[in-house]
Amino acid sequence: MFYWFMKHMVAGPILKSIFRPWVIGQENVPKTGGAILASNHLSVIDSVFLPLYLDRRISFLAKSEYFTGKGPKGWATRMFMTATGMLPIDRSGGKASEASLNTGLRILGGGDLLGIYPEGTRSPNGKMYRGRTGVARMVLEAGVPIIPVAMIDTEKMMPIGTTLPRIRRIGIIIGKPLDFSRFEGMEGDRFILRSITDELMYELQRLSLQEYVDVYATSVKDKGAIESR
Repeated sequence: MFYWFMKHMVAGPILKSIFRPWVIGQENVPKTGGAILASNHLSVIDSVFLPLYLDRRISFLAKSEYFTGKGPKGWATRMFMTATGMLPIDRSGGKASEASLNTGLRILGGGDLLGIYPEGTRSPNGKMYRGRTGVARMVLEAGVPIIPVAMIDTEKMMPIGTTLPRIRRIGIIIGKPLDFSRFEGMEGDRFILRSITDELMYELQRLSLQEYVDVYATSVKDKGAIESR
């Protein structure tokens, strides 16, 4: 109820009127049934604007730390995460990663939409980085279509490190669903998972026109953190 209230009655109308995003391909999102919307990730506001232009609810998986903060800031963060359809997951690895997968499969098994950022984190510099194969495993285990989504210029509206967005137009391009049913039952093959992931990232790069770098974004961030010391 809180999600729909914020989307349709409060935040949604305000954000649409101020920022006037342009959207292409809304018809590519199925009206019913589970599906994954896999997007590039340029800014924290990616998870805010995409749901505004979908008739259906979409859930994103977010770090559990966002839901456990203390004080007014922690409360505000939890409210924001809830309002934008975020679900807490533990991303520390091992069994925690398996729990994240199971959470996603539960959402898809219920016939709902799941939002995923295959790069695993926001781009540190506007480029597109190598996708992680968890999304491919989820697609095969759930047997659902995956829909590529390109967020355009959101990093210019709200760069990393800023707290307030700049008033400028952004874009959302929703591509046609990708069908990987030919790989059914092969979710245990790491080469198949990499092939699916690379095909998805190619489509995201084609839609977004970002420069592609074949390394993980986290390795670039880690290197930057070390060099800044």
